[in-house]
Amino acid sequence: MSRNLLTTAQVAARLGVKQSTVYAYVSRGVLGRTVAEDGRTSRFDAGEVEELARRGRPRTDSRRVGAVDVVLSTSLTSMVDDELGYRGRRAVELARSSSFEVVAEFLWSGAPPELVDPPPTWAAPAEDLEMARAVTAALPTASPVTEQLAVVTAALACANPLRIDLQPEAVRRHAASLIATLVDVLPPMASGAPSSAPGGRRSRRARPEAPTGSSVAERLWPRLTNEPASPKRVRVLDAALILLADHELATSTLAARLAASTRADPYAVVLSGLGAVSGLLQGAAGHAPFQMLTDARSLGSPERAVALALATHGAVPGMGHPLYAEADPRAACLLDLLLPLVSRGDRAMLEGVLVAAQATSRAQPNIDLATAALAFTLRMPSAATEAIFAVARIAGWVAHAIEEYGEAPLRFRTRALYDGPAVG
Repeated sequence: MSRNLLTTAQVAARLGVKQSTVYAYVSRGVLGRTVAEDGRTSRFDAGEVEELARRGRPRTDSRRVGAVDVVLSTSLTSMVDDELGYRGRRAVELARSSSFEVVAEFLWSGAPPELVDPPPTWAAPAEDLEMARAVTAALPTASPVTEQLAVVTAALACANPLRIDLQPEAVRRHAASLIATLVDVLPPMASGAPSSAPGGRRSRRARPEAPTGSSVAERLWPRLTNEPASPKRVRVLDAALILLADHELATSTLAARLAASTRADPYAVVLSGLGAVSGLLQGAAGHAPFQMLTDARSLGSPERAVALALATHGAVPGMGHPLYAEADPRAACLLDLLLPLVSRGDRAMLEGVLVAAQATSRAQPNIDLATAALAFTLRMPSAATEAIFAVARIAGWVAHAIEEYGEAPLRFRTRALYDGPAVG
């Protein structure tokens, strides 16, 4: 049975109706249904549901001129009632109780996190790390972090002829090795005085070596900041990676799935995602709220910083999210874990910015502002927000690739409506 079938609950959520109304649509012939493999529950074609939604209850963010909705069935991420879930588990609970590696494996294979003991330790193969270091050494020091990751990913793909093995277990091995190598080769970023440059810059200080057996968050920490890596601080970074690992069909995730539908290998899938995530509206979205926090400190006034951000961007950056009616649960979770760890002065400044931003935007903070707050208060550069996002989201792209490999290949074919001059 195709995975691109929706449950009754998913259909009700998409149409904005009760489940009983969905069955009423079926009885009136408005909506067709099939019976699932268990012989009891109903399944609905996603395309048919989407067509009905367009006619009846379109999403508010679908009314933009030129907007295109793509609807796919997935067993990975759910977004219902302002709650983000991974395979039926609340993402915020996983962020508080698990590790990034365990959650990534959970997304990839469905293995329950509580049964994974001990947690996996991902290692960067020595030959991959040697090649990655040679590649990054040749890059300009001002290279944006996502471009560094893309160059290394492309080089590693060239060195791995077995990347064409698309069996789930092989894909998981490729992904774990790739993430480990990307983290271990990531050059230390200049920290201390906060920087708002989109790409940050690479530090000339000695490259930190990854201690044997350490987690992704522990190995990533010294590449982002000179601050001591206490267990509680690393725990917050781990939580950020978990909360950013997947977010339904975000643009970069759709790009990754499109690549996977052509049976592109996992490295090419990650490259597709990195290309999309490098834009200012996704992976780089943390830079503007980071600058707002920088201005609040330098101006000595959260209100003036929020006003400056509003004048610069036309909206307060890092506030509100089109997919959540009230609040982004990821931001609330990350800020709740972060605030007890920051200095009294930074906490007062951050809380002042949040109050002023909420009053001005009439919205709640989103994950971009929360990630910027993490980077800013723990003395990371602005580029750290992009690094955290990209490393985390690779886990989600790979999970979607594994799921897409199970579908019929080349199933995406978007049609164009030609509006140019007549052919003559």
